[in-house]
Amino acid sequence: MTRIAFSLLAATTFTLAACSSGPVEDAPLAGEWVLVPGESHLSFVTVKNAQVAEAHHFTNLAGLVSADGAATLAIDLSSVETNIDIRNERARDLLFDVADFPEATVSLSVDPASLASLQTGDSTTQEVTASLAIHGVTAEVPATLTVTRIAPGKVQVASASPVIVEAGSLDLAEGVEELREIANLDSITGAVPVTFELTFTQQ
Repeated sequence: MTRIAFSLLAATTFTLAACSSGPVEDAPLAGEWVLVPGESHLSFVTVKNAQVAEAHHFTNLAGLVSADGAATLAIDLSSVETNIDIRNERARDLLFDVADFPEATVSLSVDPASLASLQTGDSTTQEVTASLAIHGVTAEVPATLTVTRIAPGKVQVASASPVIVEAGSLDLAEGVEELREIANLDSITGAVPVTFELTFTQQ
């Protein structure tokens, strides 16, 4: 389930970088744009026993958008934070299998021309589709993003609304079931709402 959140976050990161581009006449992104980890976050919510909702996040993200609009985001799956140590360990080992699949990666090609007119304080909404690779599976993930230029060399992208992702679509259903069994729960929902806010700076 957590991976789902990652996919959405990654797509957001890419779009954000594009939005921070300069005038259309200039090079597409006027150099590289790098994610600011301390000003970025990705959160997701799981529901157990049909009524207990809990919020989680990842603490280690890295992203880069090149001048030609090629964007990549890496999520360190071992950095999942559920606020309970034993649950963090189970998520790493049973759900994400970080020994074999330590990272989730997202790739996206952005068109900076459509966002070049953004001035500081301006926002725009974008529909994007990112390619998410996790646990040996690659899937396309759609998201609606709000992109804001918060400074001349800085942009911020956020989920316009929670993105709902199904664990089964990312080959995570078996891991979710293992978590349910070891925690002796009646259920863990496979649909996970994800929200995110990412900040990039121009290099």
